[in-house]
Amino acid sequence: MPLNEADREIAAAEIDASPMEFAGQEALARRSDEVERVMSASSVSTSSSEERQRRARRMSGVSTQHDLERHPTELSRIQTQRSQHSGTVGRTGTRGTRTSRRSEKPLPPFGAGKPYPPQLPDPDEYVVEFDGPDDPMHAMNWPFKKKFWSAAMLGYTSLVAAFGSSIFSSATTSIAKIYHVNQTVGILGVSFYVLGFAFGPTLWAPLSELKGRKLPIVIGMFGMAIFSIATATAKDLQTILITRFFGGFFGACPLAVVAAVFSDMFDNRTRGIAITLFSMTVFTGPMMAPFIGGFISTSYLGWRWTEYIVSFMAFLAFGLDLLFMHETYPPQILVKKASELRRRTLNWGIHAKQEEIEIDFKELISKNFSRPMRLLFGEPIVALLSIYMAFIYGILYLFLTAYPIVFQGVYHMTPGVSGLTFFGMITGQLLAGVVILLQQPWYMRKLSANNGVPIPEWRLPSVIAGGVAFSAGLFWFGWSGYSGKVHWIVPTLSGILSGFGLASIFLQSLNYLVDSYLMFAASAIAGNTFLRSLAGAGFPLFSTYMFKGMGIQWASTLLGCVAAALVPIPIIFLYYGHRIRARSAYAPTFAPRAPAAEDESGDETNSDHAIGEKDQPSGVPRKDGDAATNSV
Repeated sequence: MPLNEADREIAAAEIDASPMEFAGQEALARRSDEVERVMSASSVSTSSSEERQRRARRMSGVSTQHDLERHPTELSRIQTQRSQHSGTVGRTGTRGTRTSRRSEKPLPPFGAGKPYPPQLPDPDEYVVEFDGPDDPMHAMNWPFKKKFWSAAMLGYTSLVAAFGSSIFSSATTSIAKIYHVNQTVGILGVSFYVLGFAFGPTLWAPLSELKGRKLPIVIGMFGMAIFSIATATAKDLQTILITRFFGGFFGACPLAVVAAVFSDMFDNRTRGIAITLFSMTVFTGPMMAPFIGGFISTSYLGWRWTEYIVSFMAFLAFGLDLLFMHETYPPQILVKKASELRRRTLNWGIHAKQEEIEIDFKELISKNFSRPMRLLFGEPIVALLSIYMAFIYGILYLFLTAYPIVFQGVYHMTPGVSGLTFFGMITGQLLAGVVILLQQPWYMRKLSANNGVPIPEWRLPSVIAGGVAFSAGLFWFGWSGYSGKVHWIVPTLSGILSGFGLASIFLQSLNYLVDSYLMFAASAIAGNTFLRSLAGAGFPLFSTYMFKGMGIQWASTLLGCVAAALVPIPIIFLYYGHRIRARSAYAPTFAPRAPAAEDESGDETNSDHAIGEKDQPSGVPRKDGDAATNSV
């Protein structure tokens, strides 16, 4: 699938922003005594390639003594900031270079009889930066204690959002009786909340890029708390469903943003561990809620207190985030630094790169809906993995109705006691997290041996093992729990395999998408999130009819067979994923590291070509067969 103009601009900006990863012929053609200033290209307006080239030529001869002395860590972080800036919504509208914003009207008079002033000096000289690799303002340089408490606080925030999605499942019976509807209509309260997860990131993700991480998280948790109270006090069913949707819409914020916060705080060595622990809170949250909601809804408190409890938890998260969360997004940290410098020096020209951004609605739609949909339906890797993950995510919420059918209907447990059986799945999910954490040293050794370049297919063995375990868990659950003749602990223990498989598939599949699509990873995950949230909203609606109509054992057999049929997807990508990515316009491929070789002809042109092709590190995309590079 070819890149459109907007995608080419993102790819070009990313290559400009990360010359160490996406070195091209332009860098090789530069004289050895000239080094392009690292910060100069970050101000390039990508809506015009001629403007970008003109600025690069103008800056290429500027003194670069300070840049030559930069620490590698500082260079890496500057490249990251430029990459973040290049990927931010509205970035391409800076400095008036977007043709759609140019007006044909004549300029109005300057006013007061004054002529138009001369052009300002080069604005790049007024752009603030971090002060070296050890600048304490940068989130990666925070003390470990500060990082730990920030991570714990955000982990709790994510847990609350996931917890709120499933606690309502224990109230569906009460809702059906009170409002005289069948239980499937009552389950809509769960489905609408998960549907909010599908649409929420379209707002929270770009807002976190424009205004930093703290603002959307604070707004999201406040909104979730308010709409949880609205659900608890609702007087009719339609109000309950509407408020549940908006509760999920606001609750989607931490699920979409917290992983990015961890990327801001932790480097490559510890980021995987942090995000794995964060993911555990996301997956265990929905499984912890049913037993709490079950005891509440059957007590004198009634179903409404399931929502009051969520609102209290959300208000606590809101207060913690508002009072104690510090901004971690580097561009926004520089905005605050520039604001302080302007105030104290009275130099109004000092600014951060982030302040040059102008919001463009067309680009907002393209980045947060159009491009994710193009990746979802046009890229085989994104499409097939999203189908697989959508099925797994749908089963996660289908269990909210399947478990009560088994443990309340067959084993005659109360709603609260039957909710405790979800701890089998929680145990399996925690085991999957431990296994992935134990794999980190192995993964880091392979990464170091490959010159720091990740091979996406390294993630897939865990996905394959998880797929087999998940399918086996479904068969185990159905055939051990349909008759009531087997002790209840046996179907409960099936959750260990189901939970292990679910977490293994999700964690490593998301990592595979990130490693495969690099600069377009956010769009790939956005498309994936949209599809799986739709599945999570839809599966609970037919689960009751399915399990009661087909029987518990045969319904589980059908689901287990579908799960088994999907296992070959990661196997195919394990062996052929690199070939599929080589044909993709969005997924850059990497050449293997090759030993250096001298050119015997001594021809200068051939020598330069040898340097470009043979001495490049394995992190440099191939020039031949790399559609992402060729299309830029």
